[in-house]
Amino acid sequence: MDWLSGGALWLIAAALLGIAELLIPGVFLVFVALAAAVTGILTLLFPELNVAGQLIVFAAWSVVIVLIGKRWYGNADEPSDDPRLNDRIARLIGETVIVTQAIENGVGRVRVGDGEWSARGPDTPAGSHMRITGQRDGELTVEPLSSSQNGNA
Repeated sequence: MDWLSGGALWLIAAALLGIAELLIPGVFLVFVALAAAVTGILTLLFPELNVAGQLIVFAAWSVVIVLIGKRWYGNADEPSDDPRLNDRIARLIGETVIVTQAIENGVGRVRVGDGEWSARGPDTPAGSHMRITGQRDGELTVEPLSSSQNGNA
């Protein structure tokens, strides 16, 4: 079984690493799989390359390919059409909420959707409608709606 020598084993390892990348996505194993493939091809082209040489080639190509991948993916951040996409609190700013626990001494609770959040704002009785203006330390900051908006909530 000469065909199952070093080069073929490296190519099999590359295929297995590629399959693992597909099963467990993380965009890292693909770089190691590419390094194993390069090592396998070089081992087939230069059969006199011993195991120590193969490991050195694999390590070197792993570093080179990871650095190339890091540079490639590092520049992949494009500005989003919706910069608040993954910022739930930022998406709440401007929303109208109902005070569920009176805001006293600047602290209370408001209903947001089907949940409640701690809120800070001017003293306001329960049942009042408020507008979210921001957040601080995990609490929403709210302000009263203007009188013309108060009936539209």
